[in-house]
Amino acid sequence: MKDSLEERIERAERGGPAELRLLVHDAALEVLEALLRNPFLSEEHLLTLLHRKNLPRELLEAVAENDQLIASQRVKAALVQNPHTPRLVAMRLLKFLYLFDLAQVTLAPAVPAEIKRLAEDQILARLEQLPVGQQIALARRGSARVAAGLLELGQPPVIPAALDNTFLTEAALLGVLRHDELPEPVLEGIARHPKWSARYDVRVQLVRHPLTPLAVALGFLPDIKVADLRVLTTDKRMAPTLRDYVRAEAERRTRRRKPDSSPRQSRGSE
Repeated sequence: MKDSLEERIERAERGGPAELRLLVHDAALEVLEALLRNPFLSEEHLLTLLHRKNLPRELLEAVAENDQLIASQRVKAALVQNPHTPRLVAMRLLKFLYLFDLAQVTLAPAVPAEIKRLAEDQILARLEQLPVGQQIALARRGSARVAAGLLELGQPPVIPAALDNTFLTEAALLGVLRHDELPEPVLEGIARHPKWSARYDVRVQLVRHPLTPLAVALGFLPDIKVADLRVLTTDKRMAPTLRDYVRAEAERRTRRRKPDSSPRQSRGSE
């Protein structure tokens, strides 16, 4: 026979560790609130509870307001990642999280977009102060925005890791290329990367960028559409020498496409 609510509340408040391992999965809010008062509630019990995606806001607020429970760094991180944690609670806790806990928040599917954005803001604010080893680790497993931020810093050992990041998007990379002041190793890294150098819009932006080495830009010209070449000839960001090459390439291909307009004699008049 199933225990009554009152019996489950009693066990949650006074039971031992073995009972708590079962009761953290209980559906009743009253039982879960009683768990928080149990002196045998361990960090592992609490983390198991906080990983549930169906917890009511009231319980999450109760955990956040309990100084003893919230002292744990892992509990703070789990609270921020729970989709039902109140927005203000999550925002308050973000500033206490370690760097890679913040990185995990940015990638957690259930975390609201606003909280992810705030976590990314905190990471980006710390990037320049991080040792290169931590930058490389973040470049490998950070969000698209974090990887893009690391690319903009231009640390040579970090660039390949950021470009290989599976979360990096073409939109984020194009955003990087819109910055005029980029370290040359970043442009060269993108131009040599087997994935990104094959993307048409990336090639166009590389040709357009004022700091792209001339030899790199010229290598992409044959693949740029004539219409886009014409647009590029009006782009004042480009170095004048490269703009002359672009104009010449556009004119050469335009002439090649024009049909021969010279009069032809008929065979009878030959």
